[in-house]
Amino acid sequence: MADWLRMTACDLGRGIGAGEIDPIDLCEAYLTAINAHEFTDRIYARLTQDRARAEAAAASERAKKGVRRGLLDGVPISWKDLYDTAGVVTEAGTALLKGRVPDTDAEVLANATRAGLVCLGKTHMTELAFSGLGLNTVTETPPNSTNPALVAGGSSSGAATSVAFGLAAAGIGSDTGGSVRIPSAWNDLVGLKTTHGLLSTAGVVPLCESFDTVGPLCRSVEDAAELLAVMAGETAPDLSGATLAGKRFMVLETVALQNCRVEPLAAFEKAVERLEAAGAEVVRGEIPVVERAMELAGCLFTSEAYAQWHTEIEADPDAMFPPVRERFRAGAEYSAVQFIESWQELRQLRMEYQKATAGFDAVLVPSSPILPPNIERLLTDHNYFNSENLLALQNTRIGNLMGLCGLTLPTETPTCGITALCDPFTEAKLLRLGAAMESVVKG
Repeated sequence: MADWLRMTACDLGRGIGAGEIDPIDLCEAYLTAINAHEFTDRIYARLTQDRARAEAAAASERAKKGVRRGLLDGVPISWKDLYDTAGVVTEAGTALLKGRVPDTDAEVLANATRAGLVCLGKTHMTELAFSGLGLNTVTETPPNSTNPALVAGGSSSGAATSVAFGLAAAGIGSDTGGSVRIPSAWNDLVGLKTTHGLLSTAGVVPLCESFDTVGPLCRSVEDAAELLAVMAGETAPDLSGATLAGKRFMVLETVALQNCRVEPLAAFEKAVERLEAAGAEVVRGEIPVVERAMELAGCLFTSEAYAQWHTEIEADPDAMFPPVRERFRAGAEYSAVQFIESWQELRQLRMEYQKATAGFDAVLVPSSPILPPNIERLLTDHNYFNSENLLALQNTRIGNLMGLCGLTLPTETPTCGITALCDPFTEAKLLRLGAAMESVVKG
């Protein structure tokens, strides 16, 4: 049973289908591991044990009758604490929503439940999802799976660590500026940032609705593909026969490699070399419109975030960690005219980006230009918190600003990922590329 806790979600599903794993036993194995783990309280905000056991029992019965609902029927996963769960507290990592109990499940959670997935519980996250580091002094700060003294990455910090520590087969997070990809990269997982609007955000506590996306953090590209399909209520793309032969990648230079520290850059370059050795063509280039889009990010993200939450924040500002609170308040510095003009310009920049990348299968960037920072230093040095947070989000925000889908994959160097970015709504293509890249970049 211990092996079950390290298997991919899809391999667990195949084990259930073959009659080798009973979903009841699988659920109990995870719940036992969760309840015994030293970091459980720092990873899970709350468990849904009764729900999990009931869902596992139903999955077990379907398996015995040969009427499983899909490959992942009976597989236990975790959900970031901004996905509404009917009758269960959902607080989005903030004291501002303390005791909030929704009446219904978020739409993507309801879809997953209909497909037979088992909900283990809700995972800790950054306050209102507005930081890439994963530090939360209000609730809990999940520890990095490679070194507990380091942050796990945010804002889907608990989602990542629930998987990395073997306390869930996969985790569902959200990504507004990098919140799926950063914790995935820093915990050596696969993370999928979906195209904005592809998956429903109904019943998901918002940060910036213009950028918020739903995505899985998991152990394999196949897992990401199947989880995407489950949440969308569709069929997963066929990943068989995926190859790098004839594929053409652009390594985005300038902004994506600026400020990139030695270890993440070396890991990225080694992964790129391996892609070339496997038959891919790699071209290095600059896309100036990306740099301009990055200059608009402050206005676009903070203005919308503060508009969404200013009433709650100003009613009880002391309830928030000061650096996160002040990041929200920065949105008040921009006028409505600036915000609208920034969006008008960004739409034009997105079209220019599409033209610049039209000849490539994907654009490649280091998932994060930095390694996970030390928790204690982040707590005591607010300038360090702010500078590291901006650096952590440097490369992931490219995908959000340009409206792309993105996939981060682990490299052979711990906590260092490589990300492939593809055009909007081309997740099937991206996942096939990821399936071909997966074993190559890790070595």
